[in-house]
Amino acid sequence: MSDFQYMGSELEIFAHASHWKSYVQSKLRPYLIGDVLEVGAGIGGTTQALNNGTQRRWVCLEPDSEFAKKIGSLPHLRNCEVLVGMLPDLGDQEKFDVILYIDVLEHIKEDGAELDLAVQHLKTNGVIVVLAPAFPWLYTPFDAAIGHFRRYTRKSLRAVAPQGLREETCIYLDAFGVLASAGNLLFLQAAKASAGQMRFWDNYLVPISRFTDRVFAFSLGRSVLAIWRKKTL
Repeated sequence: MSDFQYMGSELEIFAHASHWKSYVQSKLRPYLIGDVLEVGAGIGGTTQALNNGTQRRWVCLEPDSEFAKKIGSLPHLRNCEVLVGMLPDLGDQEKFDVILYIDVLEHIKEDGAELDLAVQHLKTNGVIVVLAPAFPWLYTPFDAAIGHFRRYTRKSLRAVAPQGLREETCIYLDAFGVLASAGNLLFLQAAKASAGQMRFWDNYLVPISRFTDRVFAFSLGRSVLAIWRKKTL
């Protein structure tokens, strides 16, 4: 059991961001097959959005034991296993087709070392998926309050990509979400997201972004998504 306790308070609020989770799911759908490891699964909001039950195995790795209990109580996740701990706690024999870091890598101080370790648990032809907040200039008191060490650019995220993996994609998502983050930075300086802010962003800005991201060729966004594949021998 882990004595780790997550310092953020936003997970309950963002668990209801249905438009955003649907958008992310649409980008990741082709990769969510076989054996899946979700690192830092939180309270299971992302798990519920991405796990459609067709995967052979879905392991939720979560260091906060209270959060892990919440995942274990979720319905309709029959293929799901919940492990309390972090990546070093996995056995060497544990191998996966996809390893997910959904809004997690920015919480890990040694992000490059984390991804290097993740490769050791990746099957040949498997993928590592990272979704993280974008652009250091958008770093706000909210980022600091929930334990973000950094925000990424495509360049900085590519800089921590493990050796031996081929990049499948590295794009920005949610162009209009940049407006919300910039507004918080310039005017609100809020260290805590409100349910009202989340609903406005999710109900109004995300649907616009799903269209405009294509127009902008995924060159601007509140989040950055990278997918790397382990090369075949």
